[in-house]
Amino acid sequence: MTLLDLIRAALKEDMPKGDVTTESLALKPRPGLARLKAKEDIALSGTMPFEQTVHVLEPGAKVSWHFEEGDAVLKNQIICTIEGDLVQVLKAERVALNFLGHLSGIATHTRRFVQAVAGTQTRILDTRKTTPGLRDLEKRAVVHGGGMNHRMNLSTAVLIKDNHISVMGGIAPAVGRVREHTSLPIEVEAKNLDEVREAVSLRVQRILLDNMNDETLKQAVMLIPDSIEVEASGNMSLDRVRRVAETGVDYISVGALTHSAPVADVSLLFDWS
Repeated sequence: MTLLDLIRAALKEDMPKGDVTTESLALKPRPGLARLKAKEDIALSGTMPFEQTVHVLEPGAKVSWHFEEGDAVLKNQIICTIEGDLVQVLKAERVALNFLGHLSGIATHTRRFVQAVAGTQTRILDTRKTTPGLRDLEKRAVVHGGGMNHRMNLSTAVLIKDNHISVMGGIAPAVGRVREHTSLPIEVEAKNLDEVREAVSLRVQRILLDNMNDETLKQAVMLIPDSIEVEASGNMSLDRVRRVAETGVDYISVGALTHSAPVADVSLLFDWS
């Protein structure tokens, strides 16, 4: 599904039989100006779906951005202006704001995690816990917030998790079988120190320390040589993430970046005069 397909589907969802309120007002085209305003401090993301949503209903609209994606926007600053037929822009308003608010919310939430680990070697990663159909946009928003993308999908990287280990009867058989079929780097999930030791002995490229407490994480990091990357995951909050980073892990993956980010508070102000 292309971005345009997604936008058209969203507009169809919002207006399956048109906008009965606006259309019942029988308004003639009303050229004018609308301003997109931040109602809180945010990291900006979602400008492309916002602008394309407007253009689907008002192809002649001119959207002028005052910030780029990834920029910090302060409360009450104007993010962009829209010149065009405000009647059509009004119909596009909610869908356009839904995209930008959701994606800027992810970028803003990600930036908080990135700032929490500033000064350490640790990078913040996202996960595959994304909204179906929105993964590319949501993962791009993570980057706009200063985070990094983990694997984009199941086709792009090897991550041997608990169910793979279980079905194969252990970490070693799972790693061995995978190596028979691909030369891609291998990441292995480890739930305890014994599994960490086994993964180290197999010389995998990365070990994911899953749902370990802070003390166990420290012990695990000491067992892993510098040649193997270390990722921590599970129960990562803003209150905890700094302590985890200080254990020396290379990465912390946080599902909450995409599945629990608050929507950024933005509004579209119309000048009908």
